[in-house]
Amino acid sequence: MPDTYILGIESSCDETAAAVVRSGEQVISNVVASQFATHAPYGGVVPELASREHLKAIIPVVRKALSDAGKTYESVDALAVTQGPGLAGALLVGISYAKALAFALSKPLIAVNHLEGHIHAVLLEERQQGNRELGFPVLALVVSGGHTHLYLAEHLGDSWSYRNIGKTRDDAAGEAFDKVAKLLGLGYPGGPVIDRLAAHGDPRAVKFAHSQIKHPDRRLGSSPGQKISNDDDAYGQRFDFSYSGIKTAVLRYLETHHMQSSIEARRSALAGNPKPEPENYLGLCDRPTLDLIASFQRTMIEDLISKTLAAARAYEVATVFVTGGVAANQELRQSFERKAAQEGLPVLFPSRPLSTDNAAMIAAAAYPKFLARDFAPMDFSAEAGLALH
Repeated sequence: MPDTYILGIESSCDETAAAVVRSGEQVISNVVASQFATHAPYGGVVPELASREHLKAIIPVVRKALSDAGKTYESVDALAVTQGPGLAGALLVGISYAKALAFALSKPLIAVNHLEGHIHAVLLEERQQGNRELGFPVLALVVSGGHTHLYLAEHLGDSWSYRNIGKTRDDAAGEAFDKVAKLLGLGYPGGPVIDRLAAHGDPRAVKFAHSQIKHPDRRLGSSPGQKISNDDDAYGQRFDFSYSGIKTAVLRYLETHHMQSSIEARRSALAGNPKPEPENYLGLCDRPTLDLIASFQRTMIEDLISKTLAAARAYEVATVFVTGGVAANQELRQSFERKAAQEGLPVLFPSRPLSTDNAAMIAAAAYPKFLARDFAPMDFSAEAGLALH
């Protein structure tokens, strides 16, 4: 079969991205325009500002992706765009532009679920490295600023199917990282800063409790070796996540240990530095702060790993994927690899550039749909809460 070049477009949150991918397995170009500087003063993504920035960036980003790939609008075989989930206004920018291009060029347009894109980021790089022999079923942990989901993924011919067996009840893991960083005066985005600083603290200094979620039947799958059948999805809630509690626990700790003055001093110091380096953050954090950061990160990572590996055992999966922005966390990667290896379970991550939002993963996820001629009608629209099936 001749090579297929797909132009992918991603605009679900605060990155405007475009990429060209060959036959779902080779990144030819990958361009990402970040909005960190726009949203940093607010400590988080402002939806209206995100939409405006996408409008400014989308045309030059797509042009650069085509130029870097040595392609023209006419020479790509299809276009792919994120339909959801994400911010409705941000999604609409990418979708409107992709529709206009597809109509003008008479090219097929493929709508892609953002979460499926994250899963295909792993598959894309494994195939790029020549690894085509993956064990199935796959359990995918998609963990980012907006999502913490567990999916069972099956490959059937050219198509993929997904079953959600765990999700966050409140805050996503990446959201908890960013909110705790904001509480500590560490700026935005806070997850990478916490990851860098955690290595300098004592991860056992502060005792945070793991989330406790009530389930319909606590007995299900509680015995060693007890498996869950395909009819037990109602009980998959035991693999749900909850991170609002630990965020509140950090806030209470800051209040009871009178850390507000040091937080304000840190905020003031960082406000005068538009691009702080890791050593700048480190120099502004005392020992109690570093211990708190390390303890918070340890608790988060232990919860993510323990629930994922419990689900892997219960559903007898062959391979684990860990993907999404939080998958770039160094301690998460190292701990996951160590604990999964103890169980003889391969765990795969995307590279750090493909962990965060990008368009290469959207173009890669679109390739099976291209083969199946699963093209989007021109009247489709953004779905901010789009589910993955």
